[in-house]
Amino acid sequence: MKPLVLSGRADFTTGYDDLVGREVLRARAAPAFSISDIGKKDVALVRSSADAISARTAGFESVLAVGDSGRDAIVNSSFKKSISLPNDFEYVDDGDVFGFHPASKRIRVHYRRASKHNAFLVTERCNHYCLMCSQPPKNVDDSWILDDIAASLDLMDCETQTIGFTGGEPLLDWQRFISILAIARDRLPNTAVHVLTNGRAFAIADVTQAWSALGHFNLCAGIPLYSAVDSLHDYVVQAKGAFDETVLGILRLKDEGQRVEVRVVLHKLTAGRLLETCTWLARNMPFLDHVALMGLENTGFAIANENMLWIDPLDYRAELAKGIEILVSAGLKTSIYNLPLCLLDRSAWPYAVQSISDWKNAYLPECEHCAVRSKCSGFFTTGRLRKSRGIQPVPAHPVGS
Repeated sequence: MKPLVLSGRADFTTGYDDLVGREVLRARAAPAFSISDIGKKDVALVRSSADAISARTAGFESVLAVGDSGRDAIVNSSFKKSISLPNDFEYVDDGDVFGFHPASKRIRVHYRRASKHNAFLVTERCNHYCLMCSQPPKNVDDSWILDDIAASLDLMDCETQTIGFTGGEPLLDWQRFISILAIARDRLPNTAVHVLTNGRAFAIADVTQAWSALGHFNLCAGIPLYSAVDSLHDYVVQAKGAFDETVLGILRLKDEGQRVEVRVVLHKLTAGRLLETCTWLARNMPFLDHVALMGLENTGFAIANENMLWIDPLDYRAELAKGIEILVSAGLKTSIYNLPLCLLDRSAWPYAVQSISDWKNAYLPECEHCAVRSKCSGFFTTGRLRKSRGIQPVPAHPVGS
């Protein structure tokens, strides 16, 4: 199982040699070629000789060729600018937005118009060092990413249902990031926005007030809280005092009437206290908008710390079902993310969500004849798969039914 390739290097480019800096461009495919108002950032998507002819007829000066046939179609062409991508990028389609660095020929797909799982990496910097981090932090100056995001938002389909922002920690440079959210609000007025943040920045009143002042109709902060025990949460995120700042941040956000989702990633260190955590949330934060109990993505630091973290979900299945019951009884909207249905107690099935982003989601051979595959989260294609002893197809008519 392999994830969709979102970044890589162009096979070749023409016309970009003198360009300094980065470009953010939008692919346009037939029948969009007939549109008369070709934007300055639009490039014709070419998969064949017919596409190349149509692009030239429509007046495109720049093309994006994908795959072997696309590359062959633009070789020795008269287009002023061209980028040729390998076969891994054949999924690129009309309206998709990508960043391009001419000097290195590096490319990254920022937005896929047909996908429901578009998320922007805001930064690789973070003030946590989580034991299971899927995106290990780097102490680098990557502020240019915010410029790419701003340019991308201007090219996205205004009917996009939802977008996400993640990191690193997006709010390390909170003033610039808030300005990005303002662009999203204005450019995509009907689009829900979900921000994954450790929540500590919201302990600062100025940050919370600026967030609230956006007045976004559907903005939600997804904040991890790994335990009701402060020392355990701090240990998991490797930051002393993080629990207190996170809880204060959540309280400040809710005091401003903002939407908050709490996320609990389940592994060996957190699963053992799951009932305690759910009880604490039910008693102390019944005002939360959503609680997500999440299976572990075994990639990044989770692989390095595998012996410390891995637990078969079967071994906490009963506690998960009970935890759901506690949260729901308190009136909290609750979901299970990233866990296949065959590993869950049937009482928990109504809360299980197909949560894994489409670019890194797949199913095992055992799933081929499963009766509930179409409703199941499946598996991550990133990292190293740890296979539960409970993986098996669910029969259409269970014995005894």
